[in-house]
Amino acid sequence: MPKLPKVQKCNMSKLEKVMCEVLIYLCLLLKENTDKGKPGPKRQLPLFAEFVMVMVRLRLGLLQRQIADIFGISQSSVSKIFTTWITMLYHVFKQVLVTWPSKQLVKMHLPKCFSKYPRTRVIIDCTELKVEKPSAPSSQKVTWSDYKSHNTFKLLVGITPSGAFSFISDLYSGAISDRAITIRSGLLEKQEPMDDVMADRGFNLRDLVTKKNATLNIPPFAKGKQLSTKACTKTRRIASLRIHVERAIQRMKKFKLLHGVMPISIAAIANQTVFVCAALCNLLKPLVKK
Repeated sequence: MPKLPKVQKCNMSKLEKVMCEVLIYLCLLLKENTDKGKPGPKRQLPLFAEFVMVMVRLRLGLLQRQIADIFGISQSSVSKIFTTWITMLYHVFKQVLVTWPSKQLVKMHLPKCFSKYPRTRVIIDCTELKVEKPSAPSSQKVTWSDYKSHNTFKLLVGITPSGAFSFISDLYSGAISDRAITIRSGLLEKQEPMDDVMADRGFNLRDLVTKKNATLNIPPFAKGKQLSTKACTKTRRIASLRIHVERAIQRMKKFKLLHGVMPISIAAIANQTVFVCAALCNLLKPLVKK
């Protein structure tokens, strides 16, 4: 059995360090049990070194050849190890780190700043990730984003009022609209009566959310006129709360594999890679103080 690893001194509380150590241990144990009796050549790196290699690539965004040089293995081995670990971590984290919390759980951890919107279940926003230019002209066209002036993948994320990721959609082409991605992602199926969904005014979803007997809280539109004092106050309140989803996205993009231009070579596991990065963010301190 693998030994329980020790997380070195860093900006983490004692509880967070213990959580990380246990999580790493469980991942190593699961990987070891999965590999038992598996045919093929003997592994080139110890399990923990493989895990570190994957984390290094996510965090620093290094190229395969750079990782290969650092760990003294071939580029093909780097690719195989990365794909295997990301796939496994995705299935593990999907069950324990990024889950849709109950109303009671959200209410229990509701920060004081949400006192004006106590029924808020999720705060949503879309973000785009730059990707290498695909070779096929058809793929170039559908992934092109006028907003980023680059080929991109687009996803919808949702966070709880405390700032934890509770929803991560699959990746879609950069040209898709916010409304379309919300419909396709399955987020609306998770809404329950009396839920509040908070979003930017670009999310034209009121009709869809109302069908679920839920409420969409977005900043009011000016409609060609100056906003009233009441509307200005509402806009400021929503903006001060909605900014937390932008902070969560910024935290996720500190994994430089997502912040730069994503290699087209990992397109097959891009969904899982983004999900793993978001899940790892949920191990950090809450974004919003209670």
